[in-house]
Amino acid sequence: MKKLIQFKNIVKEFDSQIVLKGINLDIYENEFVTLLGPSGCGKTTILRILGGFLEPNEGEVLFDGVDIAGIPPYKREINTVFQKYALFPHLNVYDNVAFGLKIKKEPKDIIEQKVMRMLRLVGLEEYKKRRVTEMSGGQQQRVAIARALVNEPKVLLLDEPLGALDLKLRKEMQRELKRIQQEVGITFIYVTHDQEEALTMSDKIVVMKNGEIQQTGTPTDIYNEPVNRYVADFIGESNIIEGIMQEDRRVVFEDKVFDCVDSGFEKNEEVEVVIRPEDIDIVPAKDGKLTGTVRSVIFKGVHYETIVETKTGTRITVEMTVSDPKPVQNISADESMSANDFYIDISDIPELTKGDIIARADAQAWKTSTEELVSITKVDYEVKAEKGSYPVTFSTASGTAVAIHMIVADENKVENGNEVIYAVNIYKTIDDIKESIVLDTDLKTWANAQAWTADGETGIAITGVDYDFEQENIATGTYPITFSTRGYEYKIDTTEKYEIGDRVGLDFEPDDLHIMSREG
Repeated sequence: MKKLIQFKNIVKEFDSQIVLKGINLDIYENEFVTLLGPSGCGKTTILRILGGFLEPNEGEVLFDGVDIAGIPPYKREINTVFQKYALFPHLNVYDNVAFGLKIKKEPKDIIEQKVMRMLRLVGLEEYKKRRVTEMSGGQQQRVAIARALVNEPKVLLLDEPLGALDLKLRKEMQRELKRIQQEVGITFIYVTHDQEEALTMSDKIVVMKNGEIQQTGTPTDIYNEPVNRYVADFIGESNIIEGIMQEDRRVVFEDKVFDCVDSGFEKNEEVEVVIRPEDIDIVPAKDGKLTGTVRSVIFKGVHYETIVETKTGTRITVEMTVSDPKPVQNISADESMSANDFYIDISDIPELTKGDIIARADAQAWKTSTEELVSITKVDYEVKAEKGSYPVTFSTASGTAVAIHMIVADENKVENGNEVIYAVNIYKTIDDIKESIVLDTDLKTWANAQAWTADGETGIAITGVDYDFEQENIATGTYPITFSTRGYEYKIDTTEKYEIGDRVGLDFEPDDLHIMSREG
C-alpha cells in the first residue's frame, strides 16, 4: 500500500509543557487507524495537527509526500467528525449534508447526486427533510459522517465520535463505521480511549501514553504480543507475572520452568509474562501446571470471571500506638521539644548510635516563637542486648529535655517459602498521621518495613499497606498495620461456574505465554 501520511518527529508544546514527544508514524491509503490512549496522552493533538487546526513546534507532516505546514484546514483533503457532531440545528438533514458543496458552488444536480448517495450510504435516505434536532444521537452521528464524506476527502478524522452514545448504539455504530470505511475506500483516523472500539474496527492501532507512541500494530499483534506492561494492561484484561527467561523458549515463574514460544532475550533476563484470561483453562488440581484456590467468581453474562490464587503474599502485622502528647516547653529558653517511644531489635543494639536514637524517636527541638530548629546536644541512655524497656532522655544546651522509652524486642519477621518480610511496631502522634502527605509510604518508612528473598540476595516490593482507620479522623489508641508482598492471582474467563474455596488446577499452552522485557 502507498504511504498517504507521514508524521516525522512531531513535537508540540502548550504553555511550556511538551504534549507530543517526537511522534513518528506512517499511515497508508485506505487504512482504518485508531489512536488509542487515556485522556491527555496526545491523540487528539495529533488529529488537530493533521487537520490543520494546530501547528507543531518541531517536525513535519507529509501528505502524499508534500509538507502540508501552513496549508489551512479548508484546503486540506481532510474532513473531521467531532464528538458533538457540530451540526447546524436550523437546517434539515439534506441541507446539513449539502452545506459544504453549496459553499463550493457546485451545480444543483451534482449536489443532489452526491448528497443522496451519502444518505443512502448511512441509511438516512428517507430522513432527508427531517430537522436534525428531531433525530436520535445515532442518527445525528450518521448525518455528521455523511456531511464529512460528501466532500470526497482522502482522509476522515474521527475524534471520539461515539462517546455520547449508549453502549448498544455505540456497538452498532462501530460496525457501521467499519462498513462505511470499506465501502468508500478512504483512510479513517479514529481517536478513542475505548479498547474494544479499537480492537473491533481497526486495521492498525497506535497505543499512546504521555505524548509518546508505545506500540503500533494490528489488533492481533497489539493484543497477543504487547511490548510492555502498559500496553498489556490497556488492551484487554491481562495476567502479568514477573519471571526469568532462562533461555530461548523457556521461562521461569512461580519457581517453575515453562515452555514458551518466545526467543531473543538474554539468558536469565528478568521478564514479565502475560497470560490472557481466556487462554487459561481450569482443570482438576492434579492435572494443572499450577494449582490454586478460587477466591472470587463474578457472572459476566456469557462467562464467569474467576479469580484463582496460586500463592498468597507474605504478610506481617505490627501495632501502631497513636498518642496526642503536648510538646515539653522551656519558657525561659523559648524552646519546645518532642519525641516518641520506639522499638528496636536486639540485634541492632551493638551498632546503635545517638544519631540512630534521635532518628528512631523522631526527636525534635525548636524555638517556640519562631519554630526554628534547635540542636539536640545530649542523649542519655543505658541499654542492654536484652528484651525490655529502657529510658532515654534528650536534651538541648539550654536544658530543655524530653524522656521516652526504647523498647528492645526480638526481630519481628515472617518467613513464607522463598520470602521474608520484616517490620517493627510504631509510636506516632495524631499530628504525625494527619500531616502525612503519602501515608502508606510513611507507614512503611516508620515501621522500617522491608521484604527480601530467603537467600537475602534480592529485595521484594511491599505492595500492600492495610489499616482500619481514617487518616483525617485518627484518635489516640493502638492500631494494627499489615504490610504484605504481592501474591499470585490469575483472572480466568470460564463458562463453568466454580465455588469460592475450590481447589483447582490451571493449564495453558506454550503459545499462551507472551513474554515482555521487564520495565525499569
